[in-house]
Amino acid sequence: MRRWPYTFAVCLSVAVGLTAIIFSQRLNVPLRDPDGFLGPAYIRLPFIGLLFFAVGVIPVALKRAGVRGAVHEARRIVREEWSWKRVLYIATGLISFYVCYVSYRNLKSDLPVVRNVHFDKQMLDIDYFLFFGHNPAPVLHNLLGTGVSAQVLSIIYVAYLPLIPLTLGAFLVWGKDVSVGAWYATALSLNWVLGVVSYYAVPTLGPAFVQQSMFTDLPDTSAATLQRGLFHAATRFYDDPSGGSTYGIAGFASLHVSVVVSACLFLRLTKQRKLVQTVAWVYLGLVVLATIYFGWHYLADDVAGAFIGWAAVVIGAWATGNTKWQRRRREKELLPPATDVEPAVEPAS
Repeated sequence: MRRWPYTFAVCLSVAVGLTAIIFSQRLNVPLRDPDGFLGPAYIRLPFIGLLFFAVGVIPVALKRAGVRGAVHEARRIVREEWSWKRVLYIATGLISFYVCYVSYRNLKSDLPVVRNVHFDKQMLDIDYFLFFGHNPAPVLHNLLGTGVSAQVLSIIYVAYLPLIPLTLGAFLVWGKDVSVGAWYATALSLNWVLGVVSYYAVPTLGPAFVQQSMFTDLPDTSAATLQRGLFHAATRFYDDPSGGSTYGIAGFASLHVSVVVSACLFLRLTKQRKLVQTVAWVYLGLVVLATIYFGWHYLADDVAGAFIGWAAVVIGAWATGNTKWQRRRREKELLPPATDVEPAVEPAS
């Protein structure tokens, strides 16, 4: 199965895609492109790939040949480094990731139709216990303040939305080892699938949607705007599930945390630059703070999200042949065979 590093990702995308289609047919809820406001998928995906292709080729051509010879040098780079096999791998990574993501969003939207139950009270009780009789969000508001901190954490939280597909595009297009790009695409895809499983296992809304009084002291931020948009869309979905709105509220587990944990572990295991790794871990810490600060998630949501992120990287490594023992075995297979013939010894003069 692992001879082609995308076998698992393609099978996963087909399985979750069929599941989303079956749910749609059984529940009479139409499939939707959750990010359709950014344009159709057949435009967005090629655009991401072409963007990184241009960034990977044009600056190198300019550096090597200057402005006058840039076009000729760019053609040479494409001819020598960009085979159809490499293009096929990039397209497969983007498509499998996107199918898993769209299926995840549609299955998440079906959640209130399938499971009309919530475990928010239990999660609130756990938070209250772990914070010694206090709710975590107000504690963070008092500790960090509700001015500049709110604006910064809001930017951190919302920045996640474009960062993930951009990092995927970077590893798929710029990476020389296609199995490493497949590893990252598979890990991200697994996050969506494992995340939606956790939504159905333990349905929750999140503190901001069940105890809004804890967040009235926060200023208007992009995170608050996003919460209001999700709330209004959820209200419209409850009124008419077959209408044009998509339900997007789910607490357990935190996919923000899980995906960023996967990115951090992937950067570490692939031995990226220390500065990049440090920035990623700092970003993860700020994301965790933001999830609690704005009431997106409970503490248990973040813990579960971290576990999903770890599991996705581990399974993705196995599925694409990137575990330590798999890499060692490949390296041994590439070594020339040992010989039992003793080397000839020249006689001393």
